[in-house]
Amino acid sequence: MSHKKALLFLIMTSLLWSSGGLLIKMVNWNPPAIAGMRSAIAVIFILLFTRKFHIKLTPINIGGGIAYALTVVLFVLSNKLTTAANAILLQFTAPIYVAIFSNWFLGEKNTRLDAAVIIIVVCGMLLFFMDELSAGNMAGNITAILSGFAFAWLVLLMRKQKDGSPIDSIIIGNVITALFGIAFMFDKMPDMSSWIGLLLLGIFQLGLSYILYSTAIKYVSAIEAILVPVIEPLLNPIWVLLFIGEKPGFFALIGGFIILGAITFRSFYIVSKRPSI
Repeated sequence: MSHKKALLFLIMTSLLWSSGGLLIKMVNWNPPAIAGMRSAIAVIFILLFTRKFHIKLTPINIGGGIAYALTVVLFVLSNKLTTAANAILLQFTAPIYVAIFSNWFLGEKNTRLDAAVIIIVVCGMLLFFMDELSAGNMAGNITAILSGFAFAWLVLLMRKQKDGSPIDSIIIGNVITALFGIAFMFDKMPDMSSWIGLLLLGIFQLGLSYILYSTAIKYVSAIEAILVPVIEPLLNPIWVLLFIGEKPGFFALIGGFIILGAITFRSFYIVSKRPSI
């Protein structure tokens, strides 16, 4: 796969991920049950789609599976405890942790451009959600930050498997999450609209997205794997605008242009520096 195609896969991943906040909000069920059922649906879809029925267990892919399970469970929980904007913004502090650990853990040196883009992205995201990142809902905010830390380690551990099968960590993580959620599924059953939301979450928002992501991550650096999908937080308010009618504010628009501009510039700059094949 070419580097350009891998970047395209990451963009497609971010489009699928961006539906998470809206879909989770429409499911009337407790957070652990949502996370568990979403992952159960996702792992069935992934296994059928990839026809991968043999998983080799190693410390790296098990660690990735645990990081994945923590990421998705904490993200669902944070969406229920705080606003979707807060949950997505704080989860996407992940690029900072990837930048800190990627040199030590992967031997991938980040450039000055990477450092500058991370700073710009963080500043843009603060602008984007400046009116919505409240001091309240502290438990949800802290949960979202922890989800971001787990997500960073998922990226690092999947990238560590670049010569192997990164999808193994996703399969393991979904199994762990599904097993975790079983105990919470018998309080009450979701209604029909909630089941539609769960199916969309499992098949597209988790299943297909992570198939694309685990394919792309073998051909990009860890910092690219976390920076390109940062487009996701920008798309969430668009879905809110389309389906709920809530309009983004002035600072949100400015922040969005800053982030998109920084990521787009970095992507085109890196591609322009690569020799033609």
